[in-house]
Amino acid sequence: MTVPDLIRNFSIIAHVDHGKSTLADRMLELTGTIEKRAMKEQILDTMELERERGITIKARTVAMRYTASDGQTYLLNLIDTPGHVDFNYEVTKSLQACEGALLLVDASQGVEAQTVVNAHLAEQSNLAVVPVLNKMDLPHARPDETATEIEDAVCIPAEDAVPVSAKTGENVEKVLEAVISLVPPPSGDPEGMLQALIFDAIYDDYRGVVIYMRIFEGTVTKGDKIFMPGTSKTYEVLDIGRLVPGMSSEKKLSAGDVGYLVSNIKRLQDVVVGDTILHEKIDFRAEALPGFREPKPMVFCGFYPTNTGDFDSLRKALEKLRLNDSSFSFEPETSDALGFGFRCGFLGLLHMEIIQQRLEREEDMDLVQTAPTVTYRIVQNNGEEVEIH
Repeated sequence: MTVPDLIRNFSIIAHVDHGKSTLADRMLELTGTIEKRAMKEQILDTMELERERGITIKARTVAMRYTASDGQTYLLNLIDTPGHVDFNYEVTKSLQACEGALLLVDASQGVEAQTVVNAHLAEQSNLAVVPVLNKMDLPHARPDETATEIEDAVCIPAEDAVPVSAKTGENVEKVLEAVISLVPPPSGDPEGMLQALIFDAIYDDYRGVVIYMRIFEGTVTKGDKIFMPGTSKTYEVLDIGRLVPGMSSEKKLSAGDVGYLVSNIKRLQDVVVGDTILHEKIDFRAEALPGFREPKPMVFCGFYPTNTGDFDSLRKALEKLRLNDSSFSFEPETSDALGFGFRCGFLGLLHMEIIQQRLEREEDMDLVQTAPTVTYRIVQNNGEEVEIH
């Protein structure tokens, strides 16, 4: 068990394609978390689409042990965040699980839209923000101008921004040292009443739903009974541990720790991201953590199978995708021209495109897709609310 003073929980926030996954790769190499022979590019991006398009879609978590210049060995929990604006809620809850964030800016391109949005999200969560200038190996890198842009656009002092090249690995150890010196250790009492934040969940074919959590107070042990206020359900803890980045089982996790939890949960819909894990006994039950809200679809479109006989196959494919993406919704609908299909709700246009490409590639579906639309909610003079599609 690592004492809280030697734990650092941080995430990397950046605009799309500013080198976030590459920097994470170098950190995993430098800390020896992954052996050289097992290393591949963008190791935290497990989806083929993520690698191909150079974007993080599904957040990942990894625990690294690093011996710093002060001789102490620290446990660094990197909570990865998606880079695209569609996944704003995912970024918010990942940041809620941290005490600090690395603001990664491409020194050749400077501050971009998502840099500013994510930096404000980090400041709203009261995180220590450490500016890092990436791609210093490029001949047209402009470190001084970019540092000034960070100060002007995000209002964060950037004279001590760490210049790195995630591609070559230059100065990556300075980033780890900056995390240790500038990001505060987690507070919380391991003996207190259990309070843990669910910041992500994935579906595993063999183990059911695997919850990613950050413990703020108390301790979770195998065999404990836990309660989730978002769904008002009680479960028994079958397995807990850290992600290194594969699952590594532990007997217990305490305040300040980040890890996974496996219970007998069979459907991803039974776990609500942003919910709190509490003790089952009411006498030992703490308050739920603030800031919880349901992900809300913003863009809608219809998916119809080209061959009408594939309707059931499309339903199964959508259900399978929904297992690993709780922010995506669908309901059956019919069209005079296209027959039977599904009306699907997405967080944004990129989210829609990713679901469509995954259906075509992973499930081999042949689809007709209708034009994306936004739903309008109108309040009439008599106070009635109507939704217009």
